[in-house]
Amino acid sequence: MMWQNKLQSKKAFLFDLDGTLVDSMWIWTDIDIEYLGRFGLELPGDLQNCIEGMSFTETARYFKERFAIPDSLEEMKADWNRMAWEKYMKEVPLKPGVREFLAFYRGRGVKMAVATSNSRELAEAVIAVHGLENVFDAIVTGCDVAHGKPFPDIYLEAAARLEVCAGECLVFEDLVAGIQAGKNAGMEVAAVEDSYSAYQERQKRELADFYITDYEGLTPGLSGLT
Repeated sequence: MMWQNKLQSKKAFLFDLDGTLVDSMWIWTDIDIEYLGRFGLELPGDLQNCIEGMSFTETARYFKERFAIPDSLEEMKADWNRMAWEKYMKEVPLKPGVREFLAFYRGRGVKMAVATSNSRELAEAVIAVHGLENVFDAIVTGCDVAHGKPFPDIYLEAAARLEVCAGECLVFEDLVAGIQAGKNAGMEVAAVEDSYSAYQERQKRELADFYITDYEGLTPGLSGLT
């Protein structure tokens, strides 16, 4: 009951996208392998940790500098968008219970925004393919702010666009850098379980205000909360 009251006390929910609302983190390993393979390069084992939380532009800049990619940043981002498009349209499902959870709290007047490190093109596409265009009041990407996660910029910008203060927001995040971004913004954070970040579970539980295994049961029984 405590967490039900907590959820109902917030004026806004701010969601990361990949690994939080949709089960999509797996596709980026495939894309990175294919993309680097074009240049005769193998995927380094530390790459995900190095780019976690970076915006689309920051990631492209990192790739260009680390791997000496000859293409421009805009060409790189366009390639990644093209490579990811079909997977997002056909192979990326919503996390269990997301649709019901969003509908329940949207119906009770909670404002909602997506705050993602992904590109705007892919964020808008995945939201549209799942018929959620009318759910979110704002979409903020890492390219809209000065610094990516774990800096607080993206969540502070999302709150500003919704015209709410930080203390009135609850952030949903699947990665440590995102959880830190929410906390650095002065917001409470729900860590979302995702198989891709299973190795981070202990740290996620320690950093976040609470941890959910999925969205099923959050409405109304909150059985997904631990």
